[in-house]
Amino acid sequence: MAKLDADDRHALDDRQFAFPEQRKEPLENASHVRNAVARFDQVKDVSDAERDAAWNRIKAAAKKFDVGVSETGWRDLGRK
Repeated sequence: MAKLDADDRHALDDRQFAFPEQRKEPLENASHVRNAVARFDQVKDVSDAERDAAWNRIKAAAKKFDVGVSETGWRDLGRK
């Protein structure tokens, strides 16, 4: 995964994060999209509505970067 240093992370627009208000889970490349899916359940102190919006952003980024996501929603994560 491409590492982001503090300056790189700070330079990202809020819209480039799955959780923009918390600036958690950047989505600027395929590696970070896969990481956002893997770490989705680890994000604390967010509402279900924020999770719904974050999942939609992750799905859009996954499509943009050609990352396969088999789950239809965030509630399906880890249910295989």
